Amino acid sequence: MNLNRRDFMKTVGVSAAGALTALSYSRVAGANERLNYALVGGVGARQIANHDRANVVAVCDVDENRLPDYEGARPYYDFREMLEEMDGDIDAVGIGTPDHSHFPIAILAMSMGKHVFVEKPLANTFQESELLMEAEKKYNVVTQLGNQGHSGANYHQFRAFAEAGLTDGVTKVVSHFNRDRRWHPWGEVEGYPEGEEVPEGLHWHLWHTTAEERPFSGRYHPGNWRGWYRYGMGALGDWGPHILDTAHRFLELGLPTEVELVHVERHNPYIFPLETTLKFTFPARGEKPPVEVYWYDGDDNRPPEGERTGSAGKVLLGGEYDFAGGTHGDPLRVIPESRHEEVEEDLPGYETGSNHYANFVLSALGEETPRSPFEVAGTLNQVFTLGVIAQEMGRVGEPLSFDPERKRFVDNDQANELLSYPPPREGWEEYYNL
Repeated sequence: MNLNRRDFMKTVGVSAAGALTALSYSRVAGANERLNYALVGGVGARQIANHDRANVVAVCDVDENRLPDYEGARPYYDFREMLEEMDGDIDAVGIGTPDHSHFPIAILAMSMGKHVFVEKPLANTFQESELLMEAEKKYNVVTQLGNQGHSGANYHQFRAFAEAGLTDGVTKVVSHFNRDRRWHPWGEVEGYPEGEEVPEGLHWHLWHTTAEERPFSGRYHPGNWRGWYRYGMGALGDWGPHILDTAHRFLELGLPTEVELVHVERHNPYIFPLETTLKFTFPARGEKPPVEVYWYDGDDNRPPEGERTGSAGKVLLGGEYDFAGGTHGDPLRVIPESRHEEVEEDLPGYETGSNHYANFVLSALGEETPRSPFEVAGTLNQVFTLGVIAQEMGRVGEPLSFDPERKRFVDNDQANELLSYPPPREGWEEYYNL
């Protein structure tokens, strides 16, 4: 590490006892028959604990009432103390916390040589995503985003279709998530909540990590944080990784040149809207044509007939065939259905493999390659952060031009500020220098 660990731990308020042991960390992929796993938070990351080659040695949650119980696992409320005290006993860390806290937990664990599994979305800002991609290379650790469908049938099928050239001509992708969200019934929100009594067992000051500390509210915890720009990424960050991941990867989209807020309902600067339609414009890639990607969210904000599938999914138009698919690992089908029945036998076959959690465990043990590492998932997440910036600014019909090479908006200071805004609170700045 290029930052003295003893000084760093003092800076972030963690005991320096035993800090130098991290410098002699010697585990390498495949060196251990089982993976010593630490869990911070929960949700999908807990599924890794079910793998017969994963050994849970520590659990961490700021809410004592939510600490999972694994035999022999040491409990913590502060991830920094857990990593400091159990450095030599932890091979990998699973992170299933609110979106705004993914970055500091992941970057510290990676800097200490730990493999990391991070629930989607990867991070809350464009800058944080960039730093995590850089850290993946710098610390040479195995990483995996928790978009579970990226190990499912759709992943293997989409790759086979792309390798066969069936998606080369795609010019339009329509994605949608048309279900109510937790913040939709709140009505008009004119600011942050004034505060309530902190529930017993909740270490509220630790919940914020890099974010400025605010009074407790049930509109933040548990689960409601996703509706706030400061703490979550809304429906796009929540479901985009389950719907657009394979299209983004196998169409080789990269970063867009333009992001436009086409429609918004009930916009305000604090929480995500009731409805949003976004348009991302991606440039040509070699002989592949430019692609327009649309995102619709909101219970009643649905794509046009023929460009939607159920209440959530995607439609690909313009290739050799038009396809429709759902979320996660749901396979694509040629549309219309009558056409699918005609050509089904001619479509390339594909084989599946380990599930997403097993893929991470086996990759950390050196036996597989992660399917959704940060070098793949990071750019996908950056696309979503650009969409969130357009949502937050709320300017309908005013496209934001973006330079994928410079990774900056063109002539828009406000949008560029949001690439890394807001700054971390005092005492947490060093996480951005690891």
